[in-house]
Amino acid sequence: MTEPSHPADDLFAPPEPPARAPEADPYVPPPAAALFPATESAPPVVPGTAAADAADPPTSAAPSAPAAPAAPSATSSATATSPATRPARRRRPGAAAVVVLALVAGLVGGFAGDRVSDALDDGRPADAALPTSGGQGTDRGTAAGATAGAERPDGSVAALAADVLPSVVSIQVQGAHGASSGSGFVLREDGYILTNNHVVAPAAGAGGSAVVVFADGREREAEVVGRTADYDLAVLKVDAEGLAPLVLGDSDAVVVGDPVLAVGAPLGLDSTVTTGIVSALHRPVQAGDESGGGAASAFIDAIQTDAAINPGNSGGPLIDADGEVVGINSAIAQPPGALSATGSIGLGFAIPASQARHTAEQLIESGHATYPVIGALLDTSYAGEGVQVSSAPQEGQPAVTPDGPADRAGIRPGDVILEIDGRPVTVSDALIVAIRARQPGDAVTLRVRTDGEERDVRVVLQERESE
Repeated sequence: MTEPSHPADDLFAPPEPPARAPEADPYVPPPAAALFPATESAPPVVPGTAAADAADPPTSAAPSAPAAPAAPSATSSATATSPATRPARRRRPGAAAVVVLALVAGLVGGFAGDRVSDALDDGRPADAALPTSGGQGTDRGTAAGATAGAERPDGSVAALAADVLPSVVSIQVQGAHGASSGSGFVLREDGYILTNNHVVAPAAGAGGSAVVVFADGREREAEVVGRTADYDLAVLKVDAEGLAPLVLGDSDAVVVGDPVLAVGAPLGLDSTVTTGIVSALHRPVQAGDESGGGAASAFIDAIQTDAAINPGNSGGPLIDADGEVVGINSAIAQPPGALSATGSIGLGFAIPASQARHTAEQLIESGHATYPVIGALLDTSYAGEGVQVSSAPQEGQPAVTPDGPADRAGIRPGDVILEIDGRPVTVSDALIVAIRARQPGDAVTLRVRTDGEERDVRVVLQERESE
């Protein structure tokens, strides 16, 4: 609604009657404005500022009577309501008073509320005594109750975590390329710790060091007893007795869907527990890398899990429902294009415990580990069915080692290996990890194609010492 115009020097004077105007065209109302206009509203004019003086200059003479308003038309109505052409209105003196009154009211209200609060002090209870979850008469919620409430049924995640956590450690490593961290767990009560080779590889170099931090906060300097890049495993020794070891279980008995817990120190957050299931078995995975610490790639016949595994979880245990270690968390998948591991996407991989047991025993007893080979080089550029034996020497090494297992079995350069023990192989990594999952002296059956003819051959794996 428009306001009647008044003389500039008398805001309260009644308006003089307007002169009679010609008959106007029928009034056309302007279109409704949006609730949230796209254009910014003009800022209010504050009395006493240069903007206010320019908007409302003082007058020295009495104004003449206002001219009669023109009859509205459709065009003039739309123009008059446009923000760009609307004449500035004078600020009414009551507006500032309302603002000041609101501020004063707020101050008075605050003061009054403070006085009322002081008056109620005497009515406050001496003890709040809020209800506890266990009801009155119990000690739940107290320090004693918290200890009792920590008990959980056998087999529950909480009970498994309580049993396992004291045996899981975090490992702080210092090397020539800087500091890093990982996880591990107690193998024997006399101070042997199992972890990944890529965790401790920096400590094995000149000037390197490793410190083991236990769940209770104790720290011990650690010595690298032995390590193998081929299986990405390492054993440390600390000066401690009476530790609680974890049992390396039977990973061959694991099936897809089994519940598991991943325990470790992701991003340095020690004693972290995550849960999931076994998502797949026999995943050919390369773990470790050659950057920043001298850890060469390892080929692992891995257990896949969706339990959250993040950087720093490496070397920590993957626990089954019986509280036994079925895998050593070692690697995580990342989306294509990722230059480094950024975090879990539900695709984590662990070294099977059966392999870890055999390798750890070798490292403790001799400081070295062995792995099985067939004595043949593979052509990684081959894109056909199966896996092809190299047709030419590589870096001075013959495609088929003379008098080696493959040579004795009749495998020749250029042959294609289609299966191992009845399991198809489609990439060289799959064949390598399938062989590494065996032990030296084991026999495997390979399905081989030579010049279009297929046959089965029996190959006895040979032993090679890990570097």
